[in-house]
Amino acid sequence: MFSRSPQANPSPPAPFYEKVKQAISEKIASGVWRPHDRIPSEAELVAQFGFSRMTINRALRELTDEGLLVRLQGVGTFVAEPKGQSALFEIRSIADEIAARHHQHRCEVLVLEETHASAEQALELNVKEGTRVFHSIMVHFENDVPVQIEDRCVNALSVPEYLEQDYTRTTPHAYLSLVAPLTEGEHIVEAVRATQQECELLRMKEHDPCLLIRRRTWSSSQIVSHARLLFPGDRYRLQGHFMS
Repeated sequence: MFSRSPQANPSPPAPFYEKVKQAISEKIASGVWRPHDRIPSEAELVAQFGFSRMTINRALRELTDEGLLVRLQGVGTFVAEPKGQSALFEIRSIADEIAARHHQHRCEVLVLEETHASAEQALELNVKEGTRVFHSIMVHFENDVPVQIEDRCVNALSVPEYLEQDYTRTTPHAYLSLVAPLTEGEHIVEAVRATQQECELLRMKEHDPCLLIRRRTWSSSQIVSHARLLFPGDRYRLQGHFMS
């Protein structure tokens, strides 16, 4: 009786979404798709690979989280500008966070204007007081529940077409990531009390807790944007992941 020599179990095949990620990553690495190029739509990738739309969506979502792609809701998916690794908190679009939970995102634009930098805005953007800047205020909803007030000031020289975008179809974060790729970021997190108007917008009671994130982003050593992001304390948590 002959004994059969032991053989290592073959590795399981890679999941379909990993195959899609690898194919897209190779096109980007080889230069077939260059920064700012629009890649095929989800429907086109479904037809190309023969996988389900859920599989394609997961691959695109993970490549976006990894910084290889930028997704503009209602516009398309684009190759991201290469950027160095840093020890920052991951800065993501709230629309992507909500989509990752398989919930529906929508945005109401309250203010979208050109103005002149106040003393506070000039300090945050490192420009002279009175400099031409753009200002926006929006409320983001998750399944029709308000979860964030975004009050943002943008350097007009860095992003001259900021006011021309439809922020009911994309987000300021997604648009800025495409035209002024992030090279540095700063988060300041604090607990605050919302104003009466903010309580009304977020459907909160007067003394309910709030979480405020003050976020500044740089592109090529220039401050592009300062955002004041206000969340109801019971509808948001701040999560970070670190590796040594």
